[in-house]
Amino acid sequence: METGPIDMFIKAGPFAKGIIILLLILSVYSISVMFEKFMTYRAARKESLEYLPTLARCLKADKLQEAIDASKRYKKAHIAKVTSAGLLEFLNQKGGAGTSYDIVEAVKRQLEMASALTAAEMKKGLGALATIGSTAPFIGLLGTVMGIVKAFSGMATSGSGGIGAIAAGIAEALITTAFGLLVAIPAVMAFNYFTNRLERFQIEMTNSSAELIDFFLKKHGVSYGAK
Repeated sequence: METGPIDMFIKAGPFAKGIIILLLILSVYSISVMFEKFMTYRAARKESLEYLPTLARCLKADKLQEAIDASKRYKKAHIAKVTSAGLLEFLNQKGGAGTSYDIVEAVKRQLEMASALTAAEMKKGLGALATIGSTAPFIGLLGTVMGIVKAFSGMATSGSGGIGAIAAGIAEALITTAFGLLVAIPAVMAFNYFTNRLERFQIEMTNSSAELIDFFLKKHGVSYGAK
């Protein structure tokens, strides 16, 4: 008897085939999410590193509008998204009638909002990886359980006994669990990897926001405690 995955799929019942097809669809989707996240995070890192020298130069020369304009060339850079939002809010508030305290508070709120929105955008798809990683083994196990029930039911119907009578049916049923694990393991590993990278991005955005606030306090003489 042939026991290869393709042969088992061909000989599997409709329910087992449905489980395997579902797992294959989940596998293709999780791989597409992994690829998209890898490219997105790679671009975010690369463009942020390219933007930082420009930002530092503009801040040193006190050319805030130039820094904002430069950030538009780095649309995937998480640091550019956050700092440009803070710089734009500072320029808007500086032209108004608000106090120094109001300006700092407004910039801080804008930086926090931009960081939260950027993190949420970069987090898209990770929930799907977590769901696939946690549910795929159970989907495969469901196929296995139903396959074993079918094998024992066939043995009861035929009246034959012994492990040889149900070995083929059990082997056929276990393949769905194997498929489930093959789908789940990469999804879980990718989820943990991208989650760790996202946490580093969030730390970088927080540090950039704090440094920008310090820049406003020191260079522009904004007093946080004064109203």
